[in-house]
Amino acid sequence: MNRIAQRKFDHLKLCEAGEIAFRSKTTLLEDVRLVHNALPDIDASAIDTDVTILGKHLRAPIVIAAMTGGTHEATRINRELAEIAEERGYGFGLGSQRAMHVHDDTASTYAVRQVAKSTLVLGNLGVVQAKQMTTEQIASLVTSIEADALCIHLNPAMELVQPNGDRDFTGGLETIGRLVRELGVPIVVKETGCGLSRSVGARLRSVGVTHVDVSGAGGTSWVAVETKRAEAEANTQAAAIGQALWDWGIPTGASVGMLAPLGFRTIIATGGIATGLDVARAIALGANAVGIARPALHALSTGGPAQVRALFECVETELRAAMLLTGSANIEALRQAPRVLGSELRAWIEQG
Repeated sequence: MNRIAQRKFDHLKLCEAGEIAFRSKTTLLEDVRLVHNALPDIDASAIDTDVTILGKHLRAPIVIAAMTGGTHEATRINRELAEIAEERGYGFGLGSQRAMHVHDDTASTYAVRQVAKSTLVLGNLGVVQAKQMTTEQIASLVTSIEADALCIHLNPAMELVQPNGDRDFTGGLETIGRLVRELGVPIVVKETGCGLSRSVGARLRSVGVTHVDVSGAGGTSWVAVETKRAEAEANTQAAAIGQALWDWGIPTGASVGMLAPLGFRTIIATGGIATGLDVARAIALGANAVGIARPALHALSTGGPAQVRALFECVETELRAAMLLTGSANIEALRQAPRVLGSELRAWIEQG
């Protein structure tokens, strides 16, 4: 197994096993109190959860978020989850295609179009790797999997802890701007569990970015994942840095609140989203859709596709309940629904 494939395998096993959540930091979505509407004047059966994201119609504002690729186990996981995304009308995100670029024999681990013909499929590449590639090379990665858009992920905290991780993060904004101008498919800039700040959002807008995935703190800590890997390799220096940075990041709810006024066409709230109430709160803060990753992976590993379907059925039922009880007949109405913010979330949004 090559080094990248081993790392992807380690990521999957650690995410399935647990013990890689944030320790004390939450998404702060619990700090969003939706105001009850006792007279909603809505037929529950007529509630509309449809949205259009990146030009594709979704039956619910849900993306099964970027998770894996580049290792044998990823083939089954990606296909099974993409098939569920297709049947439920969700979006689907692939893991980093760095492995595919370096080892072209891993391309099949990212191939989901056969089971997800109409699904919004998001490719994925790190900004550091993108800087080192031509636009044509990146376009080839996108077209080979028939992706509708490309996520460019930012992960400096994760890389600092990762044994042999990247250390040179120069030129990232310039690279993103180049791809916005030249690639020909939408670019979604996403973090990997540490969130996007208001100032980063403003810099992204300055180079033409209109789609983001906040991927904030409060769910899986990818710093924790790399810390576990460093400990397993007896890399004491990396492990010590990881322990110090385990809870680093901007809570998902705070990141959405910071970016909502900046004029993005799409804000996806990923990071600790596990329930329909989480979905409703994130949308009420200004998100257009949410990403759900580890809960789907955990359900798949413990109960197979049937358990994944049960998970998402519960999420949608809770979302519809929250919409009815806020008087929101559709997702756009939910984005405007009255809400009360707790003091910690309000402080993040006002001061961050």
